[in-house]
Amino acid sequence: MSKGKSSLLHMLFSSSPAKIWRSPISWRITLAVFATILTVQVAIFGLTITDHEQKILDRLKQEAKAAVMQAIPGHESATVLDNPVSVDEWTQIAASTKITGLSVYSNDYFLLGHYGDLPIIQIMKAEDITKTYWSADGSFYEFTLRPYELNARPFVMVLRVASDNVLREKTEYARQNLIIFFLMAGFVTSVLMLALSRWLLEPILFLRQSLLSAVKNPENPQLIDPPFKSKDEMTQSIDIAHNLIKENAANIKKIKLAAQDQIHNLAYFDQLTQLPNRTLFIQKLSEFTRSEGDPENEIKRAAIVTIDLDHFKDVNDSMGHNVGDALLRAVGKRLRQALPETAIVARTGEDEYAVMMPLSTSLNTAMDVGERVLRTIRSEPFKVFNENFQLRASIGVSTYPDNGTDPDQVLKNADIALNRAKEEGRDTIKEYSEDFDRVVQQRFQMLRDLRDALENNHLDLFFQPQFDLARGHIIGAEALIRWFKQDNSKEGGSFIPPGVFIPIAEQSGLIVPIGEWVLHKACHTAAEWVRQTGQDIRVAVNVSGAQFLQSDLVTYTAQVLKESGLPPHLLELEVTESAFMEDIEHTVTTLKELHALGIELAIDDFGTGYSSLSYLRQFPIDRLKIDQSFIRNALNDANDASITKTIITLGRALNLKVIAEGVETKEHEDFLRFEGCDEVQGFRYSKPVPYNEFLAFIKKYQGSLSEFG
Repeated sequence: MSKGKSSLLHMLFSSSPAKIWRSPISWRITLAVFATILTVQVAIFGLTITDHEQKILDRLKQEAKAAVMQAIPGHESATVLDNPVSVDEWTQIAASTKITGLSVYSNDYFLLGHYGDLPIIQIMKAEDITKTYWSADGSFYEFTLRPYELNARPFVMVLRVASDNVLREKTEYARQNLIIFFLMAGFVTSVLMLALSRWLLEPILFLRQSLLSAVKNPENPQLIDPPFKSKDEMTQSIDIAHNLIKENAANIKKIKLAAQDQIHNLAYFDQLTQLPNRTLFIQKLSEFTRSEGDPENEIKRAAIVTIDLDHFKDVNDSMGHNVGDALLRAVGKRLRQALPETAIVARTGEDEYAVMMPLSTSLNTAMDVGERVLRTIRSEPFKVFNENFQLRASIGVSTYPDNGTDPDQVLKNADIALNRAKEEGRDTIKEYSEDFDRVVQQRFQMLRDLRDALENNHLDLFFQPQFDLARGHIIGAEALIRWFKQDNSKEGGSFIPPGVFIPIAEQSGLIVPIGEWVLHKACHTAAEWVRQTGQDIRVAVNVSGAQFLQSDLVTYTAQVLKESGLPPHLLELEVTESAFMEDIEHTVTTLKELHALGIELAIDDFGTGYSSLSYLRQFPIDRLKIDQSFIRNALNDANDASITKTIITLGRALNLKVIAEGVETKEHEDFLRFEGCDEVQGFRYSKPVPYNEFLAFIKKYQGSLSEFG
């Protein structure tokens, strides 16, 4: 046993008596044992006190009997009716004994005489011979002496004897017994407590100390070996408890180690592919930048490659996430196997990976590494669940330390290059250039300016009229957002093309509040022109995919219609096919709810997205809008002309109106009229103009397309 354990054991048991008597359980046991013994003794005393009392009374009776027999030893009455006790004899008896009263009866219960105090007991019949009487205050005791107790003399005597000593004797008897009871109870309790303390309480306190040690430090409890030699139930319990405490400590250590491993795994590894995650990737990159370089090279260099699987969401949506997850694992496995051990391959996003590879003389540029990664992904299809998937990837590369010495910065630059690769058509590699960073900064600044423009009401709506091709009437106008960005130039600013700021708004999510602003302003403006012109000219508003899917479009539209007073049938919402196809179930529900408001619905840029006749039949739409790219080239390109004709035929078959945008010439108009198109819109009639100009256009227009030449 170690010195520390010996001192702890000595401290524990040198103070055991004090600890035992300070222990609440010890006092409870002591009081319980003492009370039990005392209760038993009191019960015994209660049973014996009556016998003791009777013995005292019997002694009084025997003493009185002896005194009477001694006083009249040889006297015999002449007849049975003569009193056997004379006055002198009574005087002698009263003087020498405690007898204070005496009555003498014949055998037939005739009173022959009485002396002293008249006894209460009177013998009238045979049953009275056995009576006794003890006064309530204990001052006298009465009893009978029958003939056989008087040496066969034919008399019955009733004696009253002073008994005040009986209570004193009983009290003394009780006092002595109580002393004995307490002494015996204390002795037995002490002996029992000594036995209990040695065989029960000391082991319990020892066990308690062990448990407290386990509670205080469950992982490494300070247990001491039991000092008890006997092998009884208590020592066995202590051994069992010690074994359980040790097992618990071992289990805690195992669980803690497992939890630490799991936490480390969750913190630094992707749970799907078991590749390092972004955090560990940056950590490894940081370690690389801090480590000592190759003595033969002055500067360490590394390629940072970021990879994004092109259109991977389509795989999840069409094939399910189980297939998508299997593909992600397969991509990670192939990359890991194709690259050297010195390379770090990580999964940094949903469908994104990153590679860090030290550059050597044989592979000395980041582009070389990027091309190797792209060849690895393109080399052959990925086989998952007996299906082959040919994946494509966009890749961005940067070089440490050429494109940044900070790990986060060099990875960020690779991401900037990756974003440029995606913007330029995907399935390609882009190496970081400072120009990319400038573009990102410009885009960020434009986003800030756009946000300020929205908040400060610097955006505006222009309107381009739409015509019924057969009758020539103005039937509507498309609301188109315009942004005049103010600056310090002499013009006061310039218009930012929608093709520049709309993609930025869509990427940032700002498109949702912008779309709500457009819908609000368009409805109020349309309600105004209806009041001023008296013509039911609808307004067409473009709804982005984000707005269609993320916002509560139905509620907001109903609220705007109510506030503006615009009749619902004069509002048309235009949504692209791609937005429809994001979530078919949500699309159908939302379109039906919008249609129930009474508004019209159109598919914008029809023919450029994911056209599906089966879905088209489910959508409660009113109009197909042919994209202007088909109209612009329809006169020179047979394919575009054929697509335009097909869309018009499809709309007619589905009982839908068809509107063509991008009509710029009389030839375009004639072509569309010949093919049966319903409505037209384009620069032939009017470019998008501010509201005041559009209102003037409505009032000036005479209702014939021939006005435009």
